[in-house]
Amino acid sequence: MNQPKDKNPLKKKDQLNSYARLSGLGLQMLGIIAVGTFVGVKLDERYPNESNWFTLGLTLFSVIGAIVYVIRRIIAASN
Repeated sequence: MNQPKDKNPLKKKDQLNSYARLSGLGLQMLGIIAVGTFVGVKLDERYPNESNWFTLGLTLFSVIGAIVYVIRRIIAASN
């Protein structure tokens, strides 16, 4: 009559911790990209050119850097 709701409460807690970690990684990724873009915009304001190369280059570099960062964190968390 009395059935346990969850056989392993630690497993559920570990899942919540991993979700929290992954959502934190998303915010860190957003922050890395935002900083790279902001620096690019400021450099383009200081050194104007035709195509805003600093913004384009630093945004692309920060996106690649953020992806590498997230992949490394996920690999480290899975070990």
